Amino acid sequence: MKEVLLLKCGEIVLKGLNRKAFEDRLLKNLSRRMKHVADCPISMRQSVVYVEVPEGADADAVMDCAAHIFGFATISRAAVCPEKTLDSVIKTAQRYLAPRFARAATFKVETKRGDKQFPLTSTEISQQVGGALADLFPAVRADMHHPDLTVHVEIREKYAFVHAGPEPGAGGMPTGSNGRAALLLSGGIDSPVAGWMMAKRGLELVGVHFFSYPYTSEQAKEKVLTLGRQLTRWCGRMSVMVVPFTKIQEQIRAQCHEELFTLIMRRFMMRIAERVAVEHGCGALITGESLGQVASQTMPAMAVTGAVCELPVFRPCIGMDKEEIVRIARRIDTFETSILPYEDCCTVFTPKHPNTRPKLPKIVEAESRLAVDALVDEAVNGIEVIHLP
Repeated sequence: MKEVLLLKCGEIVLKGLNRKAFEDRLLKNLSRRMKHVADCPISMRQSVVYVEVPEGADADAVMDCAAHIFGFATISRAAVCPEKTLDSVIKTAQRYLAPRFARAATFKVETKRGDKQFPLTSTEISQQVGGALADLFPAVRADMHHPDLTVHVEIREKYAFVHAGPEPGAGGMPTGSNGRAALLLSGGIDSPVAGWMMAKRGLELVGVHFFSYPYTSEQAKEKVLTLGRQLTRWCGRMSVMVVPFTKIQEQIRAQCHEELFTLIMRRFMMRIAERVAVEHGCGALITGESLGQVASQTMPAMAVTGAVCELPVFRPCIGMDKEEIVRIARRIDTFETSILPYEDCCTVFTPKHPNTRPKLPKIVEAESRLAVDALVDEAVNGIEVIHLP
C-alpha cells in the first residue's frame, strides 16, 4: 500500500511577506536530509509538505528522519487511497488501520475536505465512513467524545488519505533560517542542550571545542564529536572546530592567582570562540550556562567572561535547573554520551576556592601578565576542523 507523510508546517505559517524564504529553507533542509534515507518525491501545497515513500523504502526510517527536522508541527503517516472515492476511502481504512482497530475498543472518524469539489461535506464523509467501519469492525463501538482510535480522512486536491492521527514534529523554525551561531561545545550535559534549543530557533551551528591534550584524552575528544553527531540528527550537518588549549591553560596556571584560573580561562574561550564565529559568518555565541549552577556561572562571573565579546551571547539554559536540562538531554539522546567519564578542559587546574564575585579591573590586571593576543592567535591558527555529516 502506498504511503505518504503529511508534514504540517509550524510557526512559519504566521510569517508575512518573507514566508516563502522560510518555506524554501524548510524544503531544502528536508530534501538534503532525506537523501540519506530514500529518494522521496517531495511537494508542498497549502502549508502541508507531502513526502511520498517509494516502494521498497523503509517507511519507519523516512518517518524518523522527518521527525528530527525543525519546522514541522505535526507529522502524519498516511495511506494513499487508490481512488478519490468514498468506497476507496473505506477499503483503504479497513486495510491500513486494521491493526489499530484490533487494539481499540472505541473509535470515531474526522474528515478534512481540502477539495471543495468533492460531492460530500466533511460531516457526511465522516458519517458514512464511520458507519461502514462500524460494520466492518463490530467489536469496536463508536464514541465521539473519548475514542481510543480516531480515523482521519483527508480529501486533498490530488489524493485522498487515511491515517490514525498526527504525531508531534520537531517544532521550531527551519535550521539556518535565522542565521548561524558558534556553540561552545564541551563534553557535558548542558552545551548540547543549549545548541539543540538554538538550532530549534532556526540557527545553523558551528561547534567550538577546547582540547587540552594530554590533560584531556582522545576519548574525551571523541566523546564531543559523538555529541556533535547526535546533534546533527536534529540540525543537519555541522563543523566542529577543535581548539588546542593546553598552552593557554598552562600559562594561566603559571602567571595568575589560583582563584582566577577558571574566569580567565573562560575569557580566553570567549575570545577564541568569537574569532571562530566571525571567520565562519556567525552572528552570535551559544553557551550552556545556567545561572548559579557552578562558580563560573554566577551573575558577576558571567559579566566578566562576557565582557571580552562584541557578539551577543545566547544562554538558552540560563533559567533552567539541572533536572530540566537533563530531561531535554534524554529526549534528544545526548545524555548517556554526556555522562561518559571522560574529562574536559574545564576540569583542568580547577581552583579549590574559585572567585564567585569577581571584579573586572582585578581580572584585567591579572591578564596583563599574559600575552593574550599572541596566545589567542596561536590557538586559532592551530584549530583542527572536523566536518560532521
